[in-house]
Amino acid sequence: MKILLIDDEQHSRQAMLWFLKHQNHEVTECANGAEALEKFSTDDYPMVLSDIQMPGLSGIELAKAIKKLPNSWQTDIVLFTGYADLNSAVTALRAGVYDYLTKPVNPEELSSVIERVAEHQALLRENKNLTERFHDEVHAATEETRRELVQIKQIVAESIIGSVGVFSECMQAIFHQAEQLHADRSIPVLIEGETGTGKEVISKLIHYGSRFDPLSTTPFVDINCAALAPTLFESELFGYEAGSFTGSMAKGAKGKFDLAHSGTLLLDEIGEIPSDLQGKLLRVLQEKEFYRVGGLKKIKTNIRLICATNIPLEQGVEHGTFRKDLYFRLKVAHIVIPPLRNRKEEILPMATMFLQDFSRHKKKQFATIAPQTARIMEEYNWPGNIRELRNIIEYATFAYNDKELKPEHIIGLLQPRQEQPASLPERSGILELPFPLQGYPLKNYTEDIILKILAAHNNNQSATANYLGISRRALSYRLEEMRNKKEHHLA
Repeated sequence: MKILLIDDEQHSRQAMLWFLKHQNHEVTECANGAEALEKFSTDDYPMVLSDIQMPGLSGIELAKAIKKLPNSWQTDIVLFTGYADLNSAVTALRAGVYDYLTKPVNPEELSSVIERVAEHQALLRENKNLTERFHDEVHAATEETRRELVQIKQIVAESIIGSVGVFSECMQAIFHQAEQLHADRSIPVLIEGETGTGKEVISKLIHYGSRFDPLSTTPFVDINCAALAPTLFESELFGYEAGSFTGSMAKGAKGKFDLAHSGTLLLDEIGEIPSDLQGKLLRVLQEKEFYRVGGLKKIKTNIRLICATNIPLEQGVEHGTFRKDLYFRLKVAHIVIPPLRNRKEEILPMATMFLQDFSRHKKKQFATIAPQTARIMEEYNWPGNIRELRNIIEYATFAYNDKELKPEHIIGLLQPRQEQPASLPERSGILELPFPLQGYPLKNYTEDIILKILAAHNNNQSATANYLGISRRALSYRLEEMRNKKEHHLA
């Protein structure tokens, strides 16, 4: 604290000066009121500590003089006297004095007063600053918010449309269909396409529309059905009430249908949803209401439901793993995204877009694609579709720096073409399993098939999942379940 100390008695002043400096305060001392008034007018003192009884200008007269100055609000005045009486105290307070002490000044009382003055001055100065700069602060905050919103809008634009591009008639038709579906939230949408074709992008386009509003308050909630254990599906989708099962939260929890209320719920890899939950999902779609796990109250739902799958659901219907009535209920609007190998006219324009985009962000020189590279890219099968194309371009711009993308920049990143898995028997192409005489439970048979095919593909889970016609996440879950079963049996 910067303190102006005034006392005509030298011994009293020196004692107080020693105490204040010992408390790490910055003190300016004066022997009379006139000297103090002169110093006050040239500097800022948050606290004035003055004796009342002084020759010439008294402490009360000094307080009145200070209060008449323009910057008096920046100072709290504390008076002390050896002749304490009620009249002098009242007079001091009427003069605008902050507090009143008696001699000899008690150090604890003085420390307490200084702390209160410090807090009071901090509040006064902060309030003054906010008052004077209110419009500037509001303008600055508004401008910052506007910049953030513009940035958010740009990010959303790039993530929804800019990172994919529309370079073929079939994709133009799909984008037009997505724009039409955006206008009607009541229509369920089923999107089918291989991994990496852009199903999530189309889902977001349906939610936001082509003239999307990134500031929309309606939520977009997605859940990957292949990433959840069957026992967690119902609670994840519908939520649960307090105490519904062991390990549940004490207050219960909302599900994805709650979180997506008035917005969009994307169920990715819908083919992985357990069969016992398919009937419940169908009932929710028909009745527009659901129960939480362990709940007795029906909850209304108002969402746009979009389902995506990389394996045609019609196969699940044929094999009896997916309900036929649910399939047709989800297929009210049906979008099929062709693989990139069937849209070869898009490969080079899309690759060029990715190349220029990553070059700009990574500060590289890439601008064009060499003709030899273009031929390689057009002849490649792109099993990972747009995601694989984007990843290869991103890594090439990270690892190299040139004006054009050359074959040596990408050739090592492309997967070798294989008509059939190299490790499968070449003569017959058939995998054989032994059938024990004592019985063969169907679940064990299924597990043995998975392990046999996984071994035939040299433990390549992506190739195994593709061979089995399931998602890689679904395969990983099944392998983890088998591993846990084995560890439990050994234990």
